[in-house]
Amino acid sequence: MFNSLSLQRNSLGKQADNKENAMNSDIYNDGPVVHQPSFIDGHSVEIPLLKILQQDGTLFDGAQMPKIDQTLATKVYKTLAFHRVLDERMVASQRQGRLSFYMSALGEEAASVGGAAGLKDQDMIMAQYREQGALMFRGFSLENFMNQMFSNSKDLGKGRQMPIHYGSKELNYMTVSSPLGTQIPQATGYAYGQKLQGLDEVTICYFGEGAASEGDFHAGLNMAAVQEAPVIFFCRNNGYAISTPSDEQFKGNGIASRGVGYGIKTLRIDGNDILAVMLATQTAREYALKENAPVLIEAMTYRLGAHSTSDDPSGYRTREEEAVWQANDPILRMKNWMLNQNWWDETQETELFEQYREEVLAAVKVSEKIDKPHLDTLISDVYDTPPVHLQAQLDELKEHINKYPDAYPFTAGKF
Repeated sequence: MFNSLSLQRNSLGKQADNKENAMNSDIYNDGPVVHQPSFIDGHSVEIPLLKILQQDGTLFDGAQMPKIDQTLATKVYKTLAFHRVLDERMVASQRQGRLSFYMSALGEEAASVGGAAGLKDQDMIMAQYREQGALMFRGFSLENFMNQMFSNSKDLGKGRQMPIHYGSKELNYMTVSSPLGTQIPQATGYAYGQKLQGLDEVTICYFGEGAASEGDFHAGLNMAAVQEAPVIFFCRNNGYAISTPSDEQFKGNGIASRGVGYGIKTLRIDGNDILAVMLATQTAREYALKENAPVLIEAMTYRLGAHSTSDDPSGYRTREEEAVWQANDPILRMKNWMLNQNWWDETQETELFEQYREEVLAAVKVSEKIDKPHLDTLISDVYDTPPVHLQAQLDELKEHINKYPDAYPFTAGKF
């Protein structure tokens, strides 16, 4: 009798405990339950910064290396060098009046080049407008770069885009679009399609911290998390959205904290550390494929150049601020590492940069003289057969050009 009563009391006690625990829990909250207000803020989550390579070319103690050998390292470094030379030459060409517009990636080249180096060729790249390094790494030719920027008849986009709005179906590089953030939900949808087809592919989506203020950012990340799309969101936090510094854009803990908020695996890295960029991208790709889930990478870097050739950064930042980041040049950092590995030397360095400067200058002279696309291409590729109203508009345009030929020297008399 005693044992029976004891068991019955223990059972009733456990039921009471379970009832009390249920009352003190919340089906909407996995964390602790409190009964007095308890604030959390944007810095409640401590986000580590991945750093592998120091500026002098030595590794941090205990640093994990990405998958890289001499062949890949040499390709990566040559891509960085070409990127630097192309940007310098094209900014100069714009200043000479030979090019209408340009956007350089001075000081943040490692983000796009290292990201592409951490992917596979079949992976889709959706860029913002400062990731020409990823396209360079994929093998986009110098001639293709020039033809696009000069909008000539050999341009893959038939001259219908602003300079630096590249695209290549062959190299799985989605054509750049000017409006900020539109590529973010597109990347989620594309990656979801890759998942449904069971492909060994992911999509990487580049954007700046300024674009993360667009509504498309929030819609794209939430959709990717809920639908479990294998997409890598790669944020270049370069300190400025045109002239607006990051501390005037948001008060939270950068962009990485937003990934945590959306339930997305997140990494924050030194964006000027090419080895950290490669390791983070390789790790993110492996996780995205294995788990069918998105990853957010926030690369902390700095835009040493102007936002574009239409911008003057001296109006909103100091030379002293720029000097701090000039000392953290990502290309110099990789060069020092290559020298330490005995994979590079100063003779190769001098010859490489001289070669690239000569090649770029020669390509400018050729591309700027190639004829512009035929006017009829203005309405092609949209419909199988151009509709009547578009054909009427084209005919009206031709009539106008023929009436004022001096105003249209590249087009008049060619149709």
